[in-house]
Amino acid sequence: MIPSAFDYAAPATVAEALQQLAAAEAAGDDVKLLAGGQSLIPVMKLRLADPARVIDLGRIGELTGIRDDGDALLIGAMTSHHEVATHPLVAAHLPLLAKATATVADPQVRHRGTLGGALVHADPAGDLPAPMLAAGATFILAGPGGERRVAAADFFQGYFTTAVAEGEILTHIRVPKFTGWGAHYEKFTRVAQQWSIVGVAAMVRIEGSTIAEARVGLTNMASTPVRALEVERALAGAPLTREAIAAACVHAAEGTDPASDLNGDAAYRRHLAEVLTRRALIAAAGL
Repeated sequence: MIPSAFDYAAPATVAEALQQLAAAEAAGDDVKLLAGGQSLIPVMKLRLADPARVIDLGRIGELTGIRDDGDALLIGAMTSHHEVATHPLVAAHLPLLAKATATVADPQVRHRGTLGGALVHADPAGDLPAPMLAAGATFILAGPGGERRVAAADFFQGYFTTAVAEGEILTHIRVPKFTGWGAHYEKFTRVAQQWSIVGVAAMVRIEGSTIAEARVGLTNMASTPVRALEVERALAGAPLTREAIAAACVHAAEGTDPASDLNGDAAYRRHLAEVLTRRALIAAAGL
Protein backbone atom coordinates (compact mmCIF):
# COMPACT_ATOMS: atom_id res chain seq x y z
CA MET A 1 0.00 0.00 0.00
CA ILE A 2 0.92 3.67 -0.24
CA PRO A 3 0.99 5.95 2.82
CA SER A 4 -1.41 8.85 3.12
CA ALA A 5 -0.07 12.26 2.14
CA PHE A 6 2.01 13.99 4.81
CA ASP A 7 4.21 17.05 5.26
CA TYR A 8 7.94 16.31 5.41
CA ALA A 9 10.76 18.15 7.14
CA ALA A 10 14.47 17.33 7.38
CA PRO A 11 16.13 19.55 10.00
CA ALA A 12 19.91 19.86 10.19
CA THR A 13 20.24 20.25 13.97
CA VAL A 14 18.59 18.94 17.12
CA ALA A 15 17.47 22.48 18.00
CA GLU A 16 15.76 22.84 14.64
CA ALA A 17 14.11 19.43 15.02
CA LEU A 18 12.78 20.38 18.45
CA GLN A 19 11.35 23.62 17.07
CA GLN A 20 9.59 21.77 14.25
CA LEU A 21 8.31 19.12 16.64
CA ALA A 22 6.95 21.74 19.02
CA ALA A 23 5.25 23.64 16.18
CA ALA A 24 3.57 20.50 14.85
CA GLU A 25 2.34 19.48 18.28
CA ALA A 26 1.08 23.01 19.01
CA ALA A 27 -0.91 22.88 15.78
CA GLY A 28 -2.46 19.60 16.85
CA ASP A 29 -0.81 17.63 14.05
CA ASP A 30 -0.05 13.95 14.43
CA VAL A 31 3.71 13.99 14.00
CA LYS A 32 6.25 11.17 13.75
CA LEU A 33 10.02 11.26 13.98
CA LEU A 34 11.78 9.26 11.25
CA ALA A 35 15.04 7.55 12.20
CA GLY A 36 16.04 4.59 10.02
CA GLY A 37 12.44 4.01 8.99
CA GLN A 38 12.59 0.22 9.30
CA SER A 39 9.60 0.19 11.66
CA LEU A 40 7.79 3.42 10.80
CA ILE A 41 7.67 3.12 7.00
CA PRO A 42 6.02 -0.35 6.94
CA VAL A 43 3.26 0.70 9.36
CA MET A 44 2.70 3.89 7.35
CA LYS A 45 2.34 1.83 4.20
CA LEU A 46 -0.26 -0.29 5.95
CA ARG A 47 -1.82 2.94 7.29
CA LEU A 48 -1.55 1.67 10.83
CA ALA A 49 0.20 5.01 11.36
CA ASP A 50 -1.13 8.04 9.52
CA PRO A 51 0.90 11.09 10.57
CA ALA A 52 0.18 14.53 9.16
CA ARG A 53 3.88 15.42 9.43
CA VAL A 54 7.12 13.42 9.39
CA ILE A 55 10.34 14.90 10.75
CA ASP A 56 13.37 13.10 9.33
CA LEU A 57 16.35 13.06 11.72
CA GLY A 58 18.70 11.57 9.13
CA ARG A 59 20.53 14.83 8.34
CA ILE A 60 21.46 15.64 11.93
CA GLY A 61 25.13 14.76 12.12
CA GLU A 62 25.38 15.30 15.88
CA LEU A 63 23.11 12.29 16.42
CA THR A 64 25.50 9.78 14.84
CA GLY A 65 28.72 8.15 15.94
CA ILE A 66 30.30 6.29 18.83
CA ARG A 67 32.86 7.81 21.16
CA ASP A 68 34.71 7.02 24.34
CA ASP A 69 33.20 8.83 27.32
CA GLY A 70 35.45 7.77 30.17
CA ASP A 71 33.86 4.81 31.92
CA ALA A 72 31.20 4.51 29.21
CA LEU A 73 30.56 4.73 25.48
CA LEU A 74 28.35 7.50 24.13
CA ILE A 75 26.38 6.35 21.11
CA GLY A 76 24.36 8.69 18.93
CA ALA A 77 20.74 7.67 18.54
CA MET A 78 20.98 7.78 14.73
CA THR A 79 23.96 5.43 14.61
CA SER A 80 23.19 2.47 12.36
CA HIS A 81 22.98 -1.08 13.63
CA HIS A 82 25.82 -1.98 11.28
CA GLU A 83 28.15 0.60 12.82
CA VAL A 84 27.28 -0.53 16.35
CA ALA A 85 27.84 -4.19 15.46
CA THR A 86 31.21 -3.57 13.79
CA HIS A 87 32.71 -0.64 15.71
CA PRO A 88 36.02 -1.49 17.48
CA LEU A 89 35.09 0.45 20.63
CA VAL A 90 31.89 -1.56 21.00
CA ALA A 91 33.73 -4.83 20.38
CA ALA A 92 36.32 -3.94 23.02
CA HIS A 93 34.10 -2.54 25.76
CA LEU A 94 30.52 -3.71 25.05
CA PRO A 95 30.76 -7.11 23.36
CA LEU A 96 27.19 -7.94 24.41
CA LEU A 97 25.82 -5.01 22.42
CA ALA A 98 27.95 -5.90 19.39
CA LYS A 99 26.76 -9.50 19.42
CA ALA A 100 23.09 -8.65 19.97
CA THR A 101 23.08 -6.00 17.25
CA ALA A 102 24.64 -8.43 14.77
CA THR A 103 21.53 -10.64 15.12
CA VAL A 104 19.05 -7.89 14.20
CA ALA A 105 17.10 -8.73 11.03
CA ASP A 106 19.37 -8.85 7.95
CA PRO A 107 22.29 -6.81 6.54
CA GLN A 108 20.01 -4.43 4.63
CA VAL A 109 18.02 -3.56 7.75
CA ARG A 110 21.19 -3.26 9.84
CA HIS A 111 22.61 -0.71 7.39
CA ARG A 112 19.43 1.40 7.40
CA GLY A 113 18.02 0.87 10.88
CA THR A 114 19.28 2.89 13.83
CA LEU A 115 19.96 2.07 17.46
CA GLY A 116 17.84 4.93 18.78
CA GLY A 117 14.96 4.15 16.45
CA ALA A 118 14.82 0.55 17.60
CA LEU A 119 14.97 1.52 21.27
CA VAL A 120 12.24 4.17 21.05
CA HIS A 121 10.07 1.75 19.06
CA ALA A 122 10.25 -0.46 22.18
CA ASP A 123 8.96 -3.66 20.64
CA PRO A 124 9.08 -6.26 23.44
CA ALA A 125 10.44 -8.76 20.89
CA GLY A 126 13.18 -6.36 19.77
CA ASP A 127 16.71 -7.56 20.46
CA LEU A 128 18.34 -4.33 21.70
CA PRO A 129 16.35 -3.24 24.78
CA ALA A 130 17.42 -6.26 26.87
CA PRO A 131 21.18 -5.66 26.38
CA MET A 132 20.66 -2.00 27.30
CA LEU A 133 18.83 -3.01 30.45
CA ALA A 134 21.48 -5.58 31.38
CA ALA A 135 24.22 -3.00 30.84
CA GLY A 136 22.48 -0.28 32.87
CA ALA A 137 22.43 2.20 29.99
CA THR A 138 21.29 5.81 30.35
CA PHE A 139 19.09 7.45 27.72
CA ILE A 140 19.71 11.13 26.99
CA LEU A 141 16.66 13.08 25.88
CA ALA A 142 16.46 16.63 24.51
CA GLY A 143 13.25 18.60 24.90
CA PRO A 144 11.79 22.04 25.42
CA GLY A 145 12.99 22.03 29.02
CA GLY A 146 16.54 21.07 28.10
CA GLU A 147 18.31 17.75 28.51
CA ARG A 148 17.27 14.97 30.87
CA ARG A 149 18.62 11.49 31.49
CA VAL A 150 16.59 8.34 32.04
CA ALA A 151 17.94 5.00 33.30
CA ALA A 152 17.19 1.95 31.18
CA ALA A 153 15.14 0.48 34.03
CA ASP A 154 12.77 3.47 33.75
CA PHE A 155 12.91 4.03 30.00
CA PHE A 156 10.85 1.04 28.81
CA GLN A 157 7.35 1.43 30.20
CA GLY A 158 5.11 -0.99 28.28
CA TYR A 159 4.25 -2.33 24.82
CA PHE A 160 5.78 0.13 22.33
CA THR A 161 5.91 2.72 25.12
CA THR A 162 8.91 4.57 26.53
CA ALA A 163 9.66 7.51 28.80
CA VAL A 164 10.12 9.83 25.81
CA ALA A 165 7.59 12.62 26.38
CA GLU A 166 5.86 14.90 23.88
CA GLY A 167 8.29 17.33 22.38
CA GLU A 168 11.36 15.20 23.23
CA ILE A 169 13.94 13.47 21.06
CA LEU A 170 16.32 10.70 22.08
CA THR A 171 19.77 12.04 21.20
CA HIS A 172 22.30 9.63 22.73
CA ILE A 173 22.63 6.46 24.75
CA ARG A 174 25.39 6.27 27.35
CA VAL A 175 26.38 2.68 28.08
CA PRO A 176 28.85 1.73 30.83
CA LYS A 177 31.90 -0.22 29.70
CA PHE A 178 32.14 -3.91 30.50
CA THR A 179 35.71 -4.41 29.32
CA GLY A 180 36.94 -7.95 29.88
CA TRP A 181 33.50 -9.42 30.60
CA GLY A 182 32.33 -12.48 28.72
CA ALA A 183 29.16 -11.85 26.77
CA HIS A 184 26.66 -13.60 24.54
CA TYR A 185 23.22 -13.00 23.05
CA GLU A 186 21.08 -16.09 22.49
CA LYS A 187 17.74 -15.90 20.72
CA PHE A 188 15.17 -18.38 19.46
CA THR A 189 13.18 -17.90 16.26
CA ARG A 190 11.27 -20.28 14.04
CA VAL A 191 12.51 -18.75 10.79
CA ALA A 192 15.46 -16.54 9.87
CA GLN A 193 15.06 -12.80 10.50
CA GLN A 194 11.95 -13.30 12.64
CA TRP A 195 11.43 -11.32 15.84
CA SER A 196 12.74 -13.20 18.87
CA ILE A 197 10.25 -15.54 20.49
CA VAL A 198 12.61 -15.30 23.48
CA GLY A 199 16.08 -13.81 23.70
CA VAL A 200 18.72 -13.65 26.43
CA ALA A 201 21.45 -11.03 26.86
CA ALA A 202 24.12 -12.36 29.22
CA MET A 203 27.38 -11.00 30.64
CA VAL A 204 29.71 -12.57 33.19
CA ARG A 205 32.78 -11.33 35.03
CA ILE A 206 35.12 -14.16 35.95
CA GLU A 207 37.74 -14.19 38.69
CA GLY A 208 39.86 -17.31 38.60
CA SER A 209 37.51 -20.28 38.81
CA THR A 210 34.57 -18.23 40.10
CA ILE A 211 31.77 -16.24 38.52
CA ALA A 212 32.20 -12.96 40.36
CA GLU A 213 29.18 -11.26 38.78
CA ALA A 214 26.55 -11.86 36.12
CA ARG A 215 24.04 -9.63 34.37
CA VAL A 216 21.14 -11.12 32.40
CA GLY A 217 18.43 -9.37 30.38
CA LEU A 218 15.45 -11.16 28.84
CA THR A 219 13.75 -10.33 25.54
CA ASN A 220 10.01 -10.91 24.99
CA MET A 221 9.32 -12.25 28.47
CA ALA A 222 7.07 -9.30 29.41
CA SER A 223 5.79 -6.09 27.88
CA THR A 224 9.24 -4.63 28.55
CA PRO A 225 12.72 -6.16 28.84
CA VAL A 226 13.37 -7.64 32.28
CA ARG A 227 16.41 -8.62 34.33
CA ALA A 228 16.74 -12.23 35.46
CA LEU A 229 17.66 -11.05 38.95
CA GLU A 230 17.38 -14.41 40.68
CA VAL A 231 19.80 -15.92 38.18
CA GLU A 232 22.22 -13.06 38.78
CA ARG A 233 22.02 -13.53 42.55
CA ALA A 234 22.52 -17.28 42.28
CA LEU A 235 25.62 -16.88 40.14
CA ALA A 236 27.38 -14.24 42.24
CA GLY A 237 30.35 -16.11 43.71
CA ALA A 238 29.33 -19.44 42.13
CA PRO A 239 31.95 -21.86 40.77
CA LEU A 240 32.71 -21.53 37.09
CA THR A 241 31.01 -24.74 36.02
CA ARG A 242 28.18 -25.76 33.72
CA GLU A 243 26.46 -27.37 36.68
CA ALA A 244 26.41 -24.14 38.70
CA ILE A 245 25.06 -22.22 35.71
CA ALA A 246 22.34 -24.81 35.08
CA ALA A 247 21.26 -24.68 38.72
CA ALA A 248 21.00 -20.89 38.62
CA CYS A 249 19.04 -20.87 35.36
CA VAL A 250 16.14 -22.74 36.94
CA HIS A 251 15.16 -19.26 38.20
CA ALA A 252 15.34 -17.56 34.77
CA ALA A 253 11.59 -17.03 34.31
CA GLU A 254 10.88 -15.85 37.87
CA GLY A 255 9.22 -12.45 37.90
CA THR A 256 8.40 -12.51 34.17
CA ASP A 257 5.01 -12.19 32.48
CA PRO A 258 5.34 -13.65 28.97
CA ALA A 259 2.53 -13.40 26.45
CA SER A 260 0.79 -16.32 24.75
CA ASP A 261 0.48 -16.03 20.98
CA LEU A 262 0.81 -18.04 17.77
CA ASN A 263 4.54 -18.51 18.40
CA GLY A 264 4.03 -20.14 21.79
CA ASP A 265 2.18 -19.87 25.06
CA ALA A 266 3.51 -18.45 28.30
CA ALA A 267 4.66 -21.84 29.62
CA TYR A 268 6.64 -22.46 26.44
CA ARG A 269 8.35 -19.09 26.74
CA ARG A 270 9.25 -19.77 30.37
CA HIS A 271 10.86 -23.03 29.32
CA LEU A 272 12.74 -21.25 26.53
CA ALA A 273 13.96 -18.62 28.98
CA GLU A 274 15.59 -21.27 31.16
CA VAL A 275 17.16 -23.11 28.22
CA LEU A 276 18.40 -20.00 26.43
CA THR A 277 19.72 -18.38 29.61
CA ARG A 278 21.77 -21.50 30.29
CA ARG A 279 23.13 -21.48 26.73
CA ALA A 280 23.90 -17.76 26.81
CA LEU A 281 25.73 -17.92 30.14
CA ILE A 282 27.74 -20.99 29.19
CA ALA A 283 28.83 -19.25 26.00
CA ALA A 284 29.59 -16.00 27.82
CA ALA A 285 31.67 -17.90 30.38
CA GLY A 286 33.57 -19.73 27.62
CA LEU A 287 32.64 -23.18 28.93
